Amino acid sequence: MTGSVEQGTSQSHGNTHILHVLVRLPRTMETVWPALSTPKGLGSWCTDVEVLEPRLGGTVRLGELGAGQVTAWDVDRVAEYTVEGGRIRFHLERDGDARCVLRFTHERVGGGVSEQRWRVRFERLIAVLEPGP
Repeated sequence: MTGSVEQGTSQSHGNTHILHVLVRLPRTMETVWPALSTPKGLGSWCTDVEVLEPRLGGTVRLGELGAGQVTAWDVDRVAEYTVEGGRIRFHLERDGDARCVLRFTHERVGGGVSEQRWRVRFERLIAVLEPGP
């Protein structure tokens, strides 16, 4: 069974724009976690990572997404990065024994958040995680 990216929902509160996307992934939470929480993992599908200190309060520099710090960290479940102008949150949940669901939130102050840009990234993530033949 393959992964899928569901239609995102977005909302605005004043100058803050919030995008929520649900991504069904073809691997367990433990297998997916490194793709969300390590420089090599994020670099394989999302953006270049210059620095990522894997702990609450750690420093991050996430290429085009900006620099900031880790503002939530629950190993194998939640990684949240607050960077210039916004917050990016990855929240994993079990979906049976061999799959998981990623609940993604991107909150940005100022310009809107591009669902299409994230959709392309999540399609790359699914491709990276797809089981081999």
